[in-house]
Amino acid sequence: MKQRNLKALISKIILFYSIFYGAMKIIAVLFSDAWPLPNLIMAIPFVVFAVIGGIMLKRDTYSWIYVAAGVIVISIVRYYEIQWLQQLHQYFS
Repeated sequence: MKQRNLKALISKIILFYSIFYGAMKIIAVLFSDAWPLPNLIMAIPFVVFAVIGGIMLKRDTYSWIYVAAGVIVISIVRYYEIQWLQQLHQYFS
């Protein structure tokens, strides 16, 4: 598999995951009475990755920096998500 294809594939996965995660956070806030501000704050990195990924997809140029940052940020946010949501809720309450 060519490096360009692997880079493009992982970039698209990060893009679609970011869009999906943001949509799920919005749906949780609107329809299941989730805490609005903490959930929307947690969605910010994914919105940024979605915007950057969309621009890269449109230009058909992909970056290993985007891939590395995406994997690291997604892993960290998903690992600490529950703790951070609770801390943000306590901070804003």
